[in-house]
Amino acid sequence: MRDSEIAVNLVGILTEGGAQTFDAVQAKGAEAIAKAASAAGARLVHVSAIGADEHSTSHYARAKAAGEKAVLAAVASATILRPSLMFGPDDQFTNRFAALARMSPALPLVGGGVTKMQPAYVGDVATAVAEAVDGKTKEGATYELGGPEVLSMREIMEIILGITERERMLISLPFGLARLQAMLLQFAPGALKLTPDQVELLRADNVVSDAAKAAGLTLEGLGITPDSLEAIAPQYLWRFRAAGQFQKKSA
Repeated sequence: MRDSEIAVNLVGILTEGGAQTFDAVQAKGAEAIAKAASAAGARLVHVSAIGADEHSTSHYARAKAAGEKAVLAAVASATILRPSLMFGPDDQFTNRFAALARMSPALPLVGGGVTKMQPAYVGDVATAVAEAVDGKTKEGATYELGGPEVLSMREIMEIILGITERERMLISLPFGLARLQAMLLQFAPGALKLTPDQVELLRADNVVSDAAKAAGLTLEGLGITPDSLEAIAPQYLWRFRAAGQFQKKSA
């Protein structure tokens, strides 16, 4: 970072593997980046996640919280951006469930699918990062970035199935049973992968807080009108339809 004026930390992982643990990447890694930015005299934009909580039952969420704390300790003026679940052409969210629907007659709803999400389009989050780089965010503030709608996991699954034009059963899976299955599925490839920590994450809603809204620490507060899942996802999920972009519903 020598001679840099601005540093943006986007580093994060969804699952652990080898030396890439949540603590190493999202806590100690964030601290190392912040200290380097401080030494270089660079402003810092740190991308974390809604749900970062030192008291969470999820290791991922605790590591995110530790990273935020370390960042502010090293660079008190840093801007922290907390997106909700992000979606876009190459995401590991909507693409994952669309791929799973292509191969399975049923989709699981962990905890009954009642967990609330506020999916944020990756393009909107990128715009927020650019605004922070341009100095349009408050120093030392934490922004929570969510889309225009709060949706349950069941509603999200239904939107994905509607876009891909596939009829699949949605089966409720209690948290206890989901955790047991995840003990095995954490070693599965691709769309089948599910870790015990991901199950823990689904125990808590992932939405913008009332406090962030009141303080204007949101996408809207930055003058960004967020795009909805239903408006953007059809632009890339069409490839999961049986006949791709050529498929049309019969009259």
